[in-house]
Amino acid sequence: FDNDPTKVVSNIRKDGKKPAALIADTTTANAQVRSLSAQVRLDSRTKLLNPKFYEASLKAGYEGVREISKRMRFTFGWSTTADAVDNFVYEDANETYIKDEDIKDRMLKSNPDALRDMVQTFLEANAKGYWETDEENLERLKDVYQECEDRIEGVDFMA
Repeated sequence: FDNDPTKVVSNIRKDGKKPAALIADTTTANAQVRSLSAQVRLDSRTKLLNPKFYEASLKAGYEGVREISKRMRFTFGWSTTADAVDNFVYEDANETYIKDEDIKDRMLKSNPDALRDMVQTFLEANAKGYWETDEENLERLKDVYQECEDRIEGVDFMA
């Protein structure tokens, strides 16, 4: 995630200002041009944070959970390359996939590797300053990470 042209241009410019990044959305007959940040918000709401999307993905099992995790990673990529992700996207995704015990457990059961990757993405986003959250969320993420590791390694403390 290191090839954002806006970073190159802002480094070349004498004033250091970041140029506007615009996206042409041609996914419908009514094409629209949006800022990159607006497009990331729209994509987050229509996919990553959309109950229809994540419920269908969860029903798909292993591959669906991988798709959710991949979308989270791509979202993080927009943070690292263009700083184009609002804090609410991470907060809402954390609320949806980690804090919601039912969803977290379904993901853990279907694909613990993908859930672990998602947790790593959240922790990295926080560590690099792209997501501001409280210590309680960070501790929960660390606990979920350990849960994933235990599941992957076949550790069962209840046996």
